[in-house]
Amino acid sequence: MATTFSPASHVRSVCYASNLPKNRLSVPDFGNVGCWSASASYVKLQVAARGFSGKPFVVKQTWKKRIGVLKCATIEEIEAEKSMIEKAVKEKMEKSIENVKTSFNSIRTGRSNPSILDKVEVDYYGTPVPLKSIAQISTPDSSSLLVQPYDKSSLKAIEKAIVASPDLGLTPNNDGDVIRLTLPQLTSDRRKELIKVVAKQSEEGKVAIRNIRRDAIKSYDKLQKEKKLSEDNVKDLSADLQKVTDEYMKKIDTILKQKEKELLTV
Repeated sequence: MATTFSPASHVRSVCYASNLPKNRLSVPDFGNVGCWSASASYVKLQVAARGFSGKPFVVKQTWKKRIGVLKCATIEEIEAEKSMIEKAVKEKMEKSIENVKTSFNSIRTGRSNPSILDKVEVDYYGTPVPLKSIAQISTPDSSSLLVQPYDKSSLKAIEKAIVASPDLGLTPNNDGDVIRLTLPQLTSDRRKELIKVVAKQSEEGKVAIRNIRRDAIKSYDKLQKEKKLSEDNVKDLSADLQKVTDEYMKKIDTILKQKEKELLTV
């Protein structure tokens, strides 16, 4: 008996339900096979046939696999990046603490302290330089400072720089060799003003620390986008970062209280 096939029929449509292998098909033995064609997972048969022998034959399909190259960061590389971020955070936050301390030291209290001149810059031959780099500063007693320049020709410039520092409120006495500074007792109103100044400086320090935290979180988010960190990793790291941030905020609060205590001590 002859069986007729449509030229566009799928081979799957003529599979027998026997125990033959999946791609072993029993199809008619045509005298003339026009051509084979394949599309996706289907094999099509175009024929011009009349005979059928019932002999099984094997249809072989060729699959082409697309192979992509995916470069993944190693655990060591990821840990190194995390450590770098954490180290940078702590270094920057420590620097912020030091900046706050320096600002506090420049605010004079009732006692003489050379550090109150740390922020004074002198126009030395056209270049602004820190006063402490061109002069020796000492405390002969608890209520005065002595500024002795290494180059006496800079005395006038030093005197001018001290007068131009509004936070100091000091009048220098230049005798041609050294400059003497007498620290008057702070009035109650002046103490209150200085407490406001140090409170503002402490808040600026806290803002700097928050900005450092923000930048670190951006770095973690970048690693997440690069598939180096999971969302849970970023959450854990952000939580740890917040603990570090809180720790440095407390440090600022501590040194602020110490400075306020100094200012209020008569």
